[in-house]
Amino acid sequence: MFNLIVGFVDGTATSDRMLEYTADEVKVFLRQGNTFDLGRLERLPTLVMPETGFTDVKQIARVGRLTNLRAHGREISFKLVDTPGIPTIRTEQVEALASDLGIQPFEFNRTHWAVKDVDLYGALFGGGALRQLAPKVFDLPIHLPVEPDLVAVMMPFTGFDRVYGAIKEAVESLGLRCQRADDIWESHHIMDDVISLIWRSRVVVSDLTGKNANVFYETGIAHTLGRDVIQLAQSLADVPFDLQAIRTLKYLNNGEGHEKMKEELTRRIKTLVG
Repeated sequence: MFNLIVGFVDGTATSDRMLEYTADEVKVFLRQGNTFDLGRLERLPTLVMPETGFTDVKQIARVGRLTNLRAHGREISFKLVDTPGIPTIRTEQVEALASDLGIQPFEFNRTHWAVKDVDLYGALFGGGALRQLAPKVFDLPIHLPVEPDLVAVMMPFTGFDRVYGAIKEAVESLGLRCQRADDIWESHHIMDDVISLIWRSRVVVSDLTGKNANVFYETGIAHTLGRDVIQLAQSLADVPFDLQAIRTLKYLNNGEGHEKMKEELTRRIKTLVG
């Protein structure tokens, strides 16, 4: 499924145009009593575009995910966060793929919000509307949405359980979820789980202590994917030159140091997701 938002390019939609041209079974899935399940809408990939045919409007579509969905009387506000690595698309390319996307041609000329029971990324990539720079050594799980309550932790596994415990307490105190790669086992290769975790996360916490090469590599991937990365280290000497321009939260590896780190980390995450 994906959100198709036509015309509401300023981040505000009207409820009377919600779920137009949407299959009845999809409407049932997205309804919550007399209102809409904003949480489910927020988890869907999204295509936002203007009505077509107006020369005074920039005719491009954007692909991404929704955040900050809020109902205000008869209006619903939202923010679109572009999917990393996916450029804007000319609207004529979207129109050419109307059948693959489950869109009726007349929909391009009416401001509305529909939900289509179609694989958005599969249709766009399969139809040639999107080309993406892709790594050769692993696959990006572009079919997975970013989970706004998920914080990923990149750190050495051995000897860091107490540090991870403090990080987890900071994250969970904000009502968020915290995971590191050894918390999950979904793929045959651990790197696939690491990439999936980074991709799905809203924030990535990287502990650079010990100059761990894996953590450096994973931190670079998180930066490339546009994630908010919080750097930790027990010594600033462990921070490589290319990352020294980014603020690093230094902490002492003892009970008191963990508590102080937890407080500072909580404040920083709250600033990012608030």
